Amino acid sequence: MIASITLYGVVLAVHIIAVVVAFGTMFAYPAFIPWARKNHPDAMPVIHEVAGRIGRLVTSPAMLVVLLAGAYLASDADAWSETWVSVPLVILIVIGALGGMFFAPNERKLSELATRDLAAGGKLSAEYDALFARVATAGLVTCGLVLVAIFFMAAKP
Repeated sequence: MIASITLYGVVLAVHIIAVVVAFGTMFAYPAFIPWARKNHPDAMPVIHEVAGRIGRLVTSPAMLVVLLAGAYLASDADAWSETWVSVPLVILIVIGALGGMFFAPNERKLSELATRDLAAGGKLSAEYDALFARVATAGLVTCGLVLVAIFFMAAKP
């Protein structure tokens, strides 16, 4: 059994594991963050800090592993010109850019707004709600992009 394990197989497993680690929590956010916003608004500053921390310490490093392992796999298979490589690569770059340029600063801003609003009277403001809605929508779009990337990698159209 051990003799049948190849470097390609190990790197493929690492690639898949890194995708699960990088993006798994993202799919839980729509289930619990709006619920927490409605039922436990006092928890929102911490929830946004946690989301930012997960992005910085889990998602970003795992995305680097996805990229490096994927580069090895594409090179080994001489598949750089294949759509099933290029589409997920572009999606990974877009998601990485969104993480650094959109999600990270807006999660910080949401935490600051929630802290400010709760200290001023215990109710989250319209400013908070508007930004919350934009971040939630972007999160759903990002989940969709991850699913598209997985489809291209699995179905190889």
